[in-house]
Amino acid sequence: MVSTESRAEYLLGWRRCAWSTWGCRLCSQSSSSTQPSHHPRTQAEKAKRRQAREKAILSSHVNDPGLSWSDKEKITYTAALVPGEKKDTTLPFPQSSISSFDKYFSLCIPPPNVTGTLHLGHALTVAIEDALARWRRMQGYKVLWLPGCDHAGIATQSVVERKLMREQGQCRQDYSREEFLKQVWRWKNEKGDEIYYQLRKLGASLDWSRACFTMDPGFSSAVTEAFIRLCDSGLIYRSEGLVNWSCALESAISDIEVDSKELSGRTLLSVPGYEQKVEFGIMVTFAYPLEGQQGEVAVSTTRPETMLGDVAIAIHPDDTRYKDLHGKHCRHPFTERLLPIVTDSMVDMAFGTGAVKVTPAHDHTDFLLSQRHSLPSLTVIGGNGIMTSDCGQWLEGVKRFDARERVITALMERKLFRGKKEHPMSLPICSRSGDVIEPLLKKQWFVRCQEMSRKAVQVMEEGDLQIIPHFYTKMWKSWLSNISDWCISRQLWWGHQIPAYRVTLENSKDTEEQWVWGRSAAEARQRAAVKFGVNPDAITLTQDPDVLDTWFSSGLFPFAMLGWPQQTEDLKQFYPNSILETGSDLIFFWVARMVMLGRELTGQLPFKQVLFHSLVRDKYGRKMSKSLGNVIDPLDVISGVSSERLQEKVREGNLDPRESIVAMEAQKKDFPKGIPECGTDALRFALCSYKAQGEDVSLSVSHVLSCRHFCNKMWQTVRFTLATLHDASLPTSLAETYPLSSMDRWICSRLHSTVQQCERGFESYELHTVTSALHSFWLHSLCDVYLESIKPVLKGEGCCSEEQRARERQVAASVLYHSVSISLALLSPFMPFLTEELWQRLLPYTDSDGTSRSLCVQPYPKTSQLEHWCFPKEEADFSLVEEVVRVARLLRAQCQLTKERPDLWAVCAPDQAETLLHFRSAICTLGRISALHLHCPEGGFTDSPPPPTASAVGVVDHSLCLHLSVQNGINADKQRALLSQRREKLASKLKQALACTQKPNYTEKVPDKVRKDTENKIAAMAQELKNIEDQLLALEDTRKEV
Repeated sequence: MVSTESRAEYLLGWRRCAWSTWGCRLCSQSSSSTQPSHHPRTQAEKAKRRQAREKAILSSHVNDPGLSWSDKEKITYTAALVPGEKKDTTLPFPQSSISSFDKYFSLCIPPPNVTGTLHLGHALTVAIEDALARWRRMQGYKVLWLPGCDHAGIATQSVVERKLMREQGQCRQDYSREEFLKQVWRWKNEKGDEIYYQLRKLGASLDWSRACFTMDPGFSSAVTEAFIRLCDSGLIYRSEGLVNWSCALESAISDIEVDSKELSGRTLLSVPGYEQKVEFGIMVTFAYPLEGQQGEVAVSTTRPETMLGDVAIAIHPDDTRYKDLHGKHCRHPFTERLLPIVTDSMVDMAFGTGAVKVTPAHDHTDFLLSQRHSLPSLTVIGGNGIMTSDCGQWLEGVKRFDARERVITALMERKLFRGKKEHPMSLPICSRSGDVIEPLLKKQWFVRCQEMSRKAVQVMEEGDLQIIPHFYTKMWKSWLSNISDWCISRQLWWGHQIPAYRVTLENSKDTEEQWVWGRSAAEARQRAAVKFGVNPDAITLTQDPDVLDTWFSSGLFPFAMLGWPQQTEDLKQFYPNSILETGSDLIFFWVARMVMLGRELTGQLPFKQVLFHSLVRDKYGRKMSKSLGNVIDPLDVISGVSSERLQEKVREGNLDPRESIVAMEAQKKDFPKGIPECGTDALRFALCSYKAQGEDVSLSVSHVLSCRHFCNKMWQTVRFTLATLHDASLPTSLAETYPLSSMDRWICSRLHSTVQQCERGFESYELHTVTSALHSFWLHSLCDVYLESIKPVLKGEGCCSEEQRARERQVAASVLYHSVSISLALLSPFMPFLTEELWQRLLPYTDSDGTSRSLCVQPYPKTSQLEHWCFPKEEADFSLVEEVVRVARLLRAQCQLTKERPDLWAVCAPDQAETLLHFRSAICTLGRISALHLHCPEGGFTDSPPPPTASAVGVVDHSLCLHLSVQNGINADKQRALLSQRREKLASKLKQALACTQKPNYTEKVPDKVRKDTENKIAAMAQELKNIEDQLLALEDTRKEV
């Protein structure tokens, strides 16, 4: 658990700040949508939306009105502190707070790449997970929240390679593998702790003593063990298959590392290794001549350079244009190969010419088609992006995109070129190198996924694995039911080298590859000797130079981090994890693989629940991405950053020029003065206040700033509370505190309801409902209402006896103390720093025995503690009181009464009079009136004659009107103008409401409750109109008399 950082940065000044309006890597093998309920957008629609966003950014001239801010007052502690006023963080927690546990809660942080830095998307993960961990810790659970970093094979190797080229002018191949790995480890040790620094600044209460890195010796042993066991069970095998290949990296990459760049038509793009930009978004059509007869078959492609690898032409069996060509052949114009014309129902007759060239070694769809028709595969592009010898001497050694132009020219010369046109397309781009992905046929290691994925679906359907929100279960089932085998080979040096060895036997003439695996070379040699029945000394072993996919090792994280395969105490106590919380973009590439590997290797699910949060987007709806330049470092929000530094970060990002312009322009408009210093607690609270389940989070820094203002309000409230406690005797204990007045009873019941809302919100992981409830209670119920209403009580005002006033003052002070103290405990999981600081200030007034000196290990408040504070009637009645106060203040404003405290008459029903009598003192204080007179025309309770005729009238509802005495100092002309304006607006609203009730079938279509509410509103508006007419007549009579 991290110790609490210095609190001085959270002293936010004494300004009174208004609260603004309260806001409340998904990729798959196919082109499945992120949200299953949405229809996939076409490429043209995506391009149109992107252009609209850019236009909105570039054309907008309005800065964010929410970002009006000034620097915080810097306050430092200079005087010695009295023990108890501020927590001494140098001392360990007392044993009583960490003694014995019978409940456990464990989770692991999604391990970020060791090369990177956290952005606000990561900060959302941290805020949610830390809130859950702190909540469970305060509930008495033994909590283990494990930190870790992923070695990020491709990303880390790419960074180090660029560094070596920039600083030393050398590439990876200039080093031996061992020398290069030393360079990577040196870089990791120098730069790899930045993420941990960010996590600490975010207040993450991780168990730092168990920090895990996926290349640590223990974790590496677990990766080796997993590979061996899966090979032994036949779930890992070696085969030739089509993979996503980055020619710049000369490695296969995972689907998650492939970005799709949407092109609306002809586009020139920069490609690594090419001096000139390369043309994409063009559909080329050319013809293959028929063999043995006149005629041709025209085909269309966006990659004409791959036609050297064509082995067939496919048509739909029902396509009447080609019904006479079934079973025929075409002749390849450059290689003279015969290309069979095959029929396949998967061919799209509406695409291009309806005839499809089949290139199995360079296209995923063609590879599957070739397997169905037993077609050969011909590789014409090498791993370095150079055309192979199978293309012929005229293309051998030519770069693939240079070969594209040569092929088109050659087709023209042979009069086989049939034209080209612009074509919207999705271009796969390597996210690490920016290179265009080339599907290549390679011998790799694969994981069989069919049976494991079936079990992963089964545990979800049987309820053993709960996925939250529930709508992700459909996506889970769909993807896992159609999964293909997983390529886990990567042609890198940084990572877990595959523990498989190619076997060469003495005097053997067998050219087929033979492989064994082992935890060490010695074990592999022994396995080979047994497998081939030879002497171990007659065997030569060569370890596979490739490394395992990073997602393979990440898939072991929940149990490998706890010491698996050894049966450690941590593994026994904390596995399976209680929950996994992560972004919805990792549902397939991390979560699904953890479930599959966890069940297979441990026999248990790695966690019981999966909680997904949505993506964090900017105010224009764009996903936060380094490639867009809209990533915000959470430390910039915590500590503030200048606009100049923000612009520098965009320039350092090496963006496309167009994207750089858009990013910098957006920054200028969004943050003309930079980002204000908001503090950690404000950022965490803001992140948790969004509905993260199912809805993308459009984070606004202005919302974080408003949370900083909320922090200010909390500090001011505690200052007021401390001043109150200083003037009163020590508060009574919670169990002994029984509210006296109606306002005491109301605030106590409001606190009871708030605790209940927090319990429900945390249990359902709806953290936004928790933050909303806490914000509403503290800001509105506690500050705006209760504190204002008890000020006369605390001053000893009133007409009762001195003893009674002292008793009321003592009870109010105790209620205030416990309301603030309990609220701080409720807020602690979200705002650990500020709540700890403020709670320490209240500590001298507590009845605690002093064993628990930190708020973060105090029991989380429960409704069972506050059963004696539950007063539902007062809570229900107070909505009427609030409306009366609101209308009374409105009448004061209309009459321009600033200092005067006039009398107020309430003409109401008897039951309403009873409620108002109960809260009369509070209404007078909050409404700034001298006296409240109650009059019931219907009879029953009344304590006053009818209101005077010379009064301003306001309507609360159809049965309650307020009359404000304004006999002196009223500006009659201005009052008439205000009333006339109000009459016009009210008449228009009444007309619209009546029109709605006169629509056909209104009674049948509209629910009873809605109709009743509408009738009450119409009655209230009609009554207010009548009151306004009466006031205007009274004002007219007054004018005549004058």
